[in-house]
Amino acid sequence: MNGMVWGYVLAAAVIAVASAAASAQSQRPVRVLVASSPGGPSDVQARLLTPKMSEVLSRTLIVDNRPSANGLLATEICSKAEPDGATICVGNSGTHAVNATLYLKLPYDPIRDFVPVSQFSTTGMVLAANPKLPGNTVQQLAAHAKSNPGNTNIAIAGATGQLAGDALWARLGIKMNNVPYKGSSPSEMAVVAGESQLALLTPLASAAHINSGRMKAYGITSSKRHPLLPNVATVAEQGVSGYDFQFWNGLFAPAKTDKNQVRALYKAVRAALDSPEVKNRFAQLGLVIVGNTPEEFAQVVKTDLQKFRKIILESGITRL
Repeated sequence: MNGMVWGYVLAAAVIAVASAAASAQSQRPVRVLVASSPGGPSDVQARLLTPKMSEVLSRTLIVDNRPSANGLLATEICSKAEPDGATICVGNSGTHAVNATLYLKLPYDPIRDFVPVSQFSTTGMVLAANPKLPGNTVQQLAAHAKSNPGNTNIAIAGATGQLAGDALWARLGIKMNNVPYKGSSPSEMAVVAGESQLALLTPLASAAHINSGRMKAYGITSSKRHPLLPNVATVAEQGVSGYDFQFWNGLFAPAKTDKNQVRALYKAVRAALDSPEVKNRFAQLGLVIVGNTPEEFAQVVKTDLQKFRKIILESGITRL
């Protein structure tokens, strides 16, 4: 066999191996890391979106819950994963904006180590409490805290809630004891059981407890009242002018993930968010759908990182 023929054979073999590798890669399940326990807001959104995303991508997406305080574990694992499309993660305003300043030594860089794919949703948070805690307004809560210094625990479900709480306590001139939990579900149960008296939770996580009487609400952190809890006044309405904290979730891939893969993931997220069943369910859960592009989402992350950095540094909030 002459050299030219050998060249053709070798080239064909290389192409066959590459094609086989690409095919194997495309069939591998995609791990979707979620930084909270099952049942929390991030987990619920991931499980609503992944079936349609799997269909669009023609790949199986598997939700992998890795709960930890302020979402550090899952986010760090995602930051160090191979950028081959096989590992992605659901991040939020805490993991990718607040943590950057809240932690003196963060095990990942929210900007450098990730490619934003798309923001799922945004929502205000509820200052929820065990019904035994006195008062029904933010000012009544502040009065109780001032007369009982150091006796009120707030369950910390994530960094956004911690920052929203710390900023509020600074404005009110009171002090609460931050007690970290591994996500929303454990912190909800802690408040219901009276283990902690307060928590800042999404309406998705708290509305059912409030409506059943297992929790009560002192206020909403967003600038407008929430449709799931229309009778609960905003914190700003109750005299804390300019107070506005939003919680968001979105999809991220490890840095250096191929642009075509990122664009394919974005299209899958957009298709899922546009599906009637997801639209209806998000509306029922009080989530405002976003579905922005990777470029738009990247700007949201950068803007919020700077916004929260300013709040943390100016408020004198203790950094971890």
